Amino acid sequence: MKRTDFELMSIDELWALHLEIDVALTRKISAKKLQLDQRLRQLKQGASEEKNGREPRPYPRVLPKYRNPDKPSETWAGRGKQPRWVTAQLKSGKKLEDFQLRPSPHRKGAGRDVGRSLSQH
Repeated sequence: MKRTDFELMSIDELWALHLEIDVALTRKISAKKLQLDQRLRQLKQGASEEKNGREPRPYPRVLPKYRNPDKPSETWAGRGKQPRWVTAQLKSGKKLEDFQLRPSPHRKGAGRDVGRSLSQH
């Protein structure tokens, strides 16, 4: 329809056309929504079948190896991207070994040699 045809129509004719368009749009939007909902259910079902109930592998906790001397609460395990405090300290000329934590006797594997040497004497 051309725009000039609308200008020739009366208000009642335009309103009736408006109602027809509204009904047609409502019907088409509802049908499309149903179609999309069905597709979403299929995708969710497919994703749950692929998962097979397997959960991600739990990773062991990594203990920190380095500590910020300025803020002792900031630590780094030595994995991943270096924290900003490490980068800043390295740029100032310090070495990574300067921030290394000393192994404590409570940590796993620490103090093994001490126990052996005592039992051997």
